[in-house]
Parts: sequence; structure tokens; C-alpha cells
Amino acid sequence: MTMKTPRGLRIQIGLFGRRNAGKSSLFNRLLGQDVAIVSDTPGTTTDPVERPYEFHSIGPVQFIDTAGLDDVGALGEKRAAKSRAVGERVDLALLVADQWGREEIRLVDLFRKRRIPLVIACSKADRRTDRAVEEAALSGGYGEVVTVSATTGEGIDHLREAIIRAVPESFLTPSTIVGDLIRPGDLVALVVPIDKEAPKGRLILPQVQVLRDLLDHDSAALVIKEKELGEMLRTLRPAPALVVTDSQAFREVAAATPPTVLMTSFSILMARYKGDLEALAAGALAIERLRPGGRVLIAEACSHHPIPDDIGREKIPRWLEQHVGGKLRFEILAGRDFPEEVEGFDLIIHCGACMLTRREMLIRIERARSTGVPITNYGLAIASSLGILKRALEPFPGVWEQMERVRATQMSKSRGR
Repeated sequence: MTMKTPRGLRIQIGLFGRRNAGKSSLFNRLLGQDVAIVSDTPGTTTDPVERPYEFHSIGPVQFIDTAGLDDVGALGEKRAAKSRAVGERVDLALLVADQWGREEIRLVDLFRKRRIPLVIACSKADRRTDRAVEEAALSGGYGEVVTVSATTGEGIDHLREAIIRAVPESFLTPSTIVGDLIRPGDLVALVVPIDKEAPKGRLILPQVQVLRDLLDHDSAALVIKEKELGEMLRTLRPAPALVVTDSQAFREVAAATPPTVLMTSFSILMARYKGDLEALAAGALAIERLRPGGRVLIAEACSHHPIPDDIGREKIPRWLEQHVGGKLRFEILAGRDFPEEVEGFDLIIHCGACMLTRREMLIRIERARSTGVPITNYGLAIASSLGILKRALEPFPGVWEQMERVRATQMSKSRGR
């Protein structure tokens, strides 16, 4: 991730509310640092305070703390006017409220009129003895309501999930799956095994999506089975710019593909398109720390009838146990449900998420991150267990380097214990 993204390309998230509602305290808590001045004196924030932030799963955002919109007096009205101006340009509004009345309803109506997505953060949960604010906010159906405390951290993880749910879809959907990795006219080899996993008479959805994306970017695709790949690469000139394989054939394809030709998998492409490649790649590092007896959740977004040697139920468990040298405890979850609580797992391995929206996958990643449970996906897990993860990430500049930084941080923390 980088903090160099221009402000205009960041998702603008503003915190609004009355004076002394806890906006600045929540602002600092979300950023993880003391940026805004916090005081019990109403009107402490005078001008909007803006800070860039790399929001896990979403990417680059700009948080904006504002003065209370109920400020009074000639100077107070100028402060409120600046806050209203911020309200005209944000992509998402956080209404911070420790009480509910005409001022909050006026703000809700303002954001509705401007069609700005809204999350209501009912603040100071550690000081309030009831949930009157939440009940009032919920009764009006104004938007998603989250109870938070900037002091204790209560509800902050739920607030982050609510932000992901509320961010406009246009900010969450990448424009391409593979088109930015190649140039017009390039040839890309798509390795598609035809086995029991392959639907009869058709290709699986990620394969179709990658093929269409290549055509949309004026590139050529050669669709081939893994057994014919080696001979094709020996005779084809020039060589393909990229080889994309089904992750189940990673071992054979890696052996057949020269080091000079970039190689990855459909599943890893989907990790970027439907999730957060850096976060999922970093999660694959946990495979190095797995030990016999470890607890692993296998999460599939779609429900299908298990077949012999199923990828999620048999192949990945077998490869992982071979890698760690002993038995692991696996739990299989199929369908759109995902546990609210994932503590206790040593690793979550998710499918490519082709049946989920990116928003749904990002929330799953955030839920795992907030509880300290590493999460990766099928392709990354397979590449890691086979010892070819670095090579599979070569088409994505900077991702391996980010993983190395994560590994160094983890080792440093481990030595410090």
C-alpha cells in the first residue's frame, strides 16, 4: 500500500455531528493516532482536519474531522459553514451522535438529499446507561447504526465493517481483472484443466471472466490444457506475456513455464479483483507458522455437491498436511454464510469468491483482520504450500515486497516476546 495516492483519488469520509459529540475522539481512534485535538470544551475543532489513511480492504481514503454543525455565534456559524462545505464533497458520511434530536434529523435529511451514503455512529457507549440514541436512530430507518466508544474501542471493528458496506460500489469494483498486467496485442496462455471439477460443456466463471477481460483489452488468449503447455511453450514464438493457470495445476504449470515467462493463477487474479491481494497474500504467510493440530477454516462462497478429490475438502487439506508434516483440524463452511466470530482459527482459506461481491469479500477479510486471524485464498494457499508463492506473485509489482515487510514485522514481534 502507499500513502502517495492523490487526495482526489481517495474515498472522502467525513465525520459530522454536534459539538462535543465525540467526533475528534472517534477520528483519532479510526486513524490509530492522536491527530485531532480532543477536549470536553464544545467547539474545540475549528477547521476541518484531514488525514490520508490506508483503510484495510478498501484502500486509500481521506478521513475528515469537522466542527460541530450546531456551533453558535458569528465565528461559530463560519465554522459550521466549513463543515457544511465538507458535507457537499464527501463520498461517505459518518454521523457521530451521543444524543438524538432535531439536529441529527436535519443532518440525515441533508445527506439523503445529496444522496451521500450514511453510517450513524452512536458514540460514548462507555458513558451512556441506555440505548436511547440507537433506538431513535433505528426507528427512523436512517441508515446503518453502530454503537461505539472511542475510549474503550467498543464497536470500532463493527464500524469499519459498516463503512465497507456503505462505500459506493464504484469505489470497490476494480476496472479490470488482468488487463492492466498486459499490453494490447500480448498473448496470454490460459491453462484450463478438464477434470471432475470442470463443468461439463463450459468453463468456470473466473476463466470466462479472464478471457473476456483479455478480449476487452485487445489481447489474445490461448486456452490450453496443462498437459499440452510444455510443448506449446517450446514451439511458440514469441512466448506468451503471461501464463494463467487453474491453481490445482500449479505444480505442473510451474515446472513447464520458463522463469522468463510470468505466471499466476485464476484464483490469485480473483484475490485482487474480488478482495485485497496484499492482505490475502500476507495471510498466506501463516502457512509457514502452521503446526500439526492447527485449526483451519475452509470457506467456500458457493454450495456444490462434493466430488471425489474435491479442491477445498480434500486437495488443499492434503497439500497443507504434507507441508506441515502432520494432521490439521479442518472445518468446512459452504454457502454465503460466514461466521461472525472467527477467533480460534489459525488460518482461514477462502475460495476465489467469484460468487460474492467485492464488498462481501472485503467484509470477510476485515472481520478476520480485526480478530487477528490470517486469511488467504485457495490459489495463494496452494502456491505457498508448493513453495512457488513468490513466483506466482511476480506479475503484481510490490506485493511480494509488502509480504517481506510483513514477514519482517512478524519476526521482530516474535523475537520481542
